Amino acid sequence: MRQLVVSTFVSLDGVMDSPGGGTHPRAGWTFKEVPFDEAAYEIKGREQEESEALLMGRSTYEEFAPVWPSMDDEFARFNRMPKYVVSTTLTETDPGWQPTTVLRGLDDVARLKEGDGGPILVAGSALLAQGLAAAGLVDRYHLLVFPVVLGTGKRLFTVGPDTGPGTLDLVEHAVYGNGVTLAVYDVRH
Repeated sequence: MRQLVVSTFVSLDGVMDSPGGGTHPRAGWTFKEVPFDEAAYEIKGREQEESEALLMGRSTYEEFAPVWPSMDDEFARFNRMPKYVVSTTLTETDPGWQPTTVLRGLDDVARLKEGDGGPILVAGSALLAQGLAAAGLVDRYHLLVFPVVLGTGKRLFTVGPDTGPGTLDLVEHAVYGNGVTLAVYDVRH
């Protein structure tokens, strides 16, 4: 069975909305509000080397697809690896960032996870991450926690019974000079 890893930038209050740009009133908060420290992004290089597939929701795919293919120096491995988009609205011929396969729901993700291969990385994709957690499909979280409080926006975890991952085990952590913290958690199944 493949490991499913959710990786995201998150504020202290759990908001992961528009970290690099987007529609949130403070879009770009990761770069506009916190000084850059290259060491904090080392996990992103490891993710690219360790992952064998990239999984996204439709909105994240539509943000990444026009940009990442032109940044082959930074995202060469991501650009080559299989990508999966969970969407009920995209057609099989919509994806232009290849190789990309459209999955119709969490049952398709569960089947993908049951197959052979290495880790599947979920980049961003708040609604997808919430659904995956509620379905018990997440095995690990890579969180870069930024020292900002946003108040509103899409959150990593929703409030309510049986919506989160349950108990987590901290397996790696680091603190960087700009106040960003890395927290890697395994989900207890």
